[in-house]
Order: sequence, then C-alpha cells, then structure tokens
Amino acid sequence: MSHKLDYIHEQLQLLEKDMEDSLTLKSHSWQFLEKEQKESAQNLIRYLTLRNKDIRDLQDKLHEKGLSSLASSESHILRQIQNIRKWLGHVYHENQLDPCTHSSGRDKLISRSNKLFGKKPEKGIPHLMVTFDSEFSSDLEKVKSLLQKGMDVARINCAHDNPEVWKEMIHQIRKACQETGLDCKIYMDLAGPKIRTKLLGKGSEKGKTKIQEGDLIWMTEAQKHVDKKGIWISPGEKGVINSLLSGERVYIDDGMIRCVVENLEEHKVALRVERVSTKKNFIKNSKGINFPDSRLNVPSLTVYDKSCLSFICQHADLIGYSFVRTAQDIAELRKALLNISPTYPHIILKIETKEAVDKLPELLLEALKEPAAGIMIARGDLAVEIGFERLSEIQEEILWICEAAHLPVIWATQVLESLHKFGLATRSEITDAAHAGMAECIMINKGPYTEKVLEFLNDILKRRSSHRIKKRFIFRPLKIAERFFKS
Repeated sequence: MSHKLDYIHEQLQLLEKDMEDSLTLKSHSWQFLEKEQKESAQNLIRYLTLRNKDIRDLQDKLHEKGLSSLASSESHILRQIQNIRKWLGHVYHENQLDPCTHSSGRDKLISRSNKLFGKKPEKGIPHLMVTFDSEFSSDLEKVKSLLQKGMDVARINCAHDNPEVWKEMIHQIRKACQETGLDCKIYMDLAGPKIRTKLLGKGSEKGKTKIQEGDLIWMTEAQKHVDKKGIWISPGEKGVINSLLSGERVYIDDGMIRCVVENLEEHKVALRVERVSTKKNFIKNSKGINFPDSRLNVPSLTVYDKSCLSFICQHADLIGYSFVRTAQDIAELRKALLNISPTYPHIILKIETKEAVDKLPELLLEALKEPAAGIMIARGDLAVEIGFERLSEIQEEILWICEAAHLPVIWATQVLESLHKFGLATRSEITDAAHAGMAECIMINKGPYTEKVLEFLNDILKRRSSHRIKKRFIFRPLKIAERFFKS
C-alpha cells in the first residue's frame, strides 16, 4: 500500500474510533429510543463528529484515488467510511458493520416523509404546501384546482382568523379531496410569541412615527413609564426587557431598522438606531422585532397556543411549532398534546431563531422521540436573526444535518414570491426554487397567482429531479452532449 493510501486508511480508522467515542459520550440522547429512531440518532451523532473536524485534505486524497470523498454520505456516514476501508483491505465481521446503509437511510427518510405528507407518486419530487387564505373557506373550486395542480399539504396559520374560519377551510379541503380523489394533509401553525411593535409615545395615535439613524428608541412593557414626546415601543410580550444586555442587536420590521441596546434601566431599555434601510423612515405598529444575540425569557408555547391545541388535535395532521428554541420546548408541547389525546398531529419544528440553529442537534434528538417529525426552515425570521449574508450557508447546513437524522425538511418563505405576487418570476427566484428541491416539502405563501406558482414549481422540480437527489448530482444524458455528437 502506498504512503498516501496508508495515510487515508489511518485517518479513516481514527474517524471511526472518534465516532464510537462520541456515541458513548452522548449515549443518554439515544439509548432509550426505539430501534429505528436509535439508528437515526446514532448516525446524526457520528455525522456531527465528522463535521467537527476539518477533513478537506483527506477528501482531496480520497478523490484522487477514485474513492468516495464522503461528500454525499449524510444518511449513512459510518457505513460509507467502513465501505472505503473495505476497499483498502480492512476486514470487518458482519456484526461490526453499521446497519445504517445508503439504501436504509434513504428508506427511513422516505418513510417519515410519507407519514408526514402522504405518498408522492413522482419519485424525487418534493411535496408542495400551500398557505391558505380565508377566502379559500368559501371557494371549493379554487381548492380543487390547487389539489389538481400539485398541492398535497394545506397550511393554516393560527395567528390569523379564528376556529370558525379554520373549520370552513378544512371542510373545503376535505370536500375537494373527496370530489377529486386526491389526498391533502392539514398543517396548522401555532402562532408562537407575538413579539411586535406597539407605539406608546410619539406617533401612537397614528400608528407610526418618523425615525432616522442616531435616534433613541425606548422599549418598555409598562405604559406608565412613557414620555409622550419620545419614541417609545412595547415588544408585546412580557419577559423581553429583562432578557436584554447592553450591546445586543435588535432588528425591527424584518431587519429594516437595526438598533443596539445602549442603556439598561429599570423597566425599560434604550435602543440606538444604527441603520434604517427603507426610504419611508417610519417605525410602525405591529412590526416584528428580532433579538439575534439575546436569550429571551419568553415561552415558545404561549397561552393562546395552548388554547388552539384541542382544535388542532381534532382536525390537523401536522402541527407547526413556532419559535421553538430548546429540547425542553418540544417536551412541553408533547406534554400539552398528550393531555388532550394519546394520539396527536406530527410535530414540525420551525427553525427561525439563532438559538434554534445553535441547538439544532439537541432539537433533532428530542424530535426523534416522535414516530415521525419534521423541520421547517422558516427563512423569513431566520434571515433576520442570523444575517441575510449567512442564510444560504445555514439553510444548507440545516438540510445536511436533518438528512443525517433522517428527518424531513420543509423549505419555506418567499419561494417564487414575485411570481406569486405579480405573475412574473425573477431569475434568482428560479434558482432558489430549484435549490428548494433538496427538501422533502416546499411551502408557498399567500398570493393571487398560487395556481401559476404550483405549475411553475412542478415544472422546475421535475427537471431538477433528473439531475440531483438531495445534494448528490446524478448524470442523465444531456441534450447538449447529444447535439454535439450529432453535429
């Protein structure tokens, strides 16, 4: 064996040992799981062990020798290492080989996707989730058309409307399914904590006030501290003010206004405006507030959310958990659901905060206690929390890590948004939509061109599926090559 092959074999042997050491270290997180979930948890821990190291030099050497570079082995990482070592001459006993193979890892992911979203007739095409508008509650023909154009999951947002409207929406979905013979799962999103601006001082009568860089905004939870001449806002949720520290960033209105915590006083904090990225320099009521550097003392499961659970358990197939941050949050939701019914909708964890990204492995390991669970990459709030420039990197990492756990992913927010709003897609949106094909489900928001979006998206995804499976490229014959040899 050459020196380079000796080096490769030695590094792979070390990786395999490190993975087993990590399993022992983290045994509390997987040892009590069911067999299927246990294999997924172990594969996740092994994959994270690999991704805790810099193996780029090893990958180059593997590729030079015509061996797998481990680049598309998320679903079966140890078995892939063992397969390479076998090619290099190492002998394993059958019971030493990891049972999680390329095919079994793929089958686990497909099986869980089917449990969540239903079976998809076209291989390699993600499920399509449509956000329901209240108008759909009285438009059966519209719902039937959405089903016929590819919708197989209907999303109802509990932050909007009321149980009467939700019930009518669900009635139309069930009726449309019956008349078309098509299946559609019901997904209901919990509202989560509503951390939004409420003007208390200047501009409170009009619901907006002028703002510019350098201004001071006071944030308080108590009206009695307000000076009517200054810019004062409430965050809408208790526990926010006491969670903030000096120097932490605060973003308002989808990141349009960037502030920094400058001063901390009893019952209030001072925010210095550092950037205003809008021509209309207003701060308005009911705009979202993000705290990417802070650990907020605000429950993910609100009182309002709990009041919705009985309805959701009765009518929904899937429940979206907004602003989930810790494994304890999942345990709390599970407990609340079990208090209502021993069988409850499958849980979808919405990853939309920096804290959720930081704790993603713990969230996935907790989610594996469920028969089937999924992850939503909620790219709207997530982009504000982690920075727009990091979104493309982080959404890829979430996809890789979820594949290692064999958990399905929903790709959400602003998919073909220009097409949805104005009837014409931008070039960058088309690339983004194709990229969304790495997920198991794609969510589209509300808009006047929903049917057109479904048709367009299906066309893109069908073309993409013959070139790529998850992050692995596959080679079908190319027309470019065919024309070259015919010329």
